[in-house]
Amino acid sequence: MTNIGFRILPMPARPAKKLVKALSAMVSAHLSDNMNRLVAGGAALRPMHKGGKLCGPALTVKVAPGDNLMVHKAIDIAAPGDVIVVDAGGVLTCAIIGDIMSSLAETRGVAGLVIYGAIRDSAEIRARRFPVYACGVTHRGPYKNGPGEINAPIALDGMVINPGDIIVGDDDGVVAVPLAHADEILALAQAQLAKETAMLKSIASGKIDRRWVDETLRQRGCDF
Repeated sequence: MTNIGFRILPMPARPAKKLVKALSAMVSAHLSDNMNRLVAGGAALRPMHKGGKLCGPALTVKVAPGDNLMVHKAIDIAAPGDVIVVDAGGVLTCAIIGDIMSSLAETRGVAGLVIYGAIRDSAEIRARRFPVYACGVTHRGPYKNGPGEINAPIALDGMVINPGDIIVGDDDGVVAVPLAHADEILALAQAQLAKETAMLKSIASGKIDRRWVDETLRQRGCDF
């Protein structure tokens, strides 16, 4: 009998390392733009570490708010390069991880932690470059009772994440790139990067063409 809500599912096939490396060179904004700006983990999900890019396949975890038993198990079974993504309901009452768990995850080769909830030991986490994203900070510790699920679909403020999807995080936040469409989204983001790089060169040279602003205003019926 399947114990819905308290189970550990197998991790599906992970993305090719070459694909992960290519996506790691992209910024979250370009990836988000090319998914029609509808895929994001919410503005509350912020980097808590010193700084540094996050990129890797999602090992998803669903927990009861304030409980981290299944996060401990996820750290034990994660493969090097995995990103442990925890849906803790966005509740900030109790921290899901702190310095000990983030240090353990780092030594195990985990690429980073995304906690849709709270952390603690923020000073220690902020002093390191190991990527940790969360919604807030509290000194109150977690419970370890369960239930929870590993490698089931989760949602962080409307951003649906399936295990194996590629997580990209930077100073602007976190975005999940669906594995089934990752190559397409990567190509679109690379094209946008090239376009914006050319635009910045035009700005620096003083040759930027701004006619589109007035053209858009006229098309939209603005009186000026």
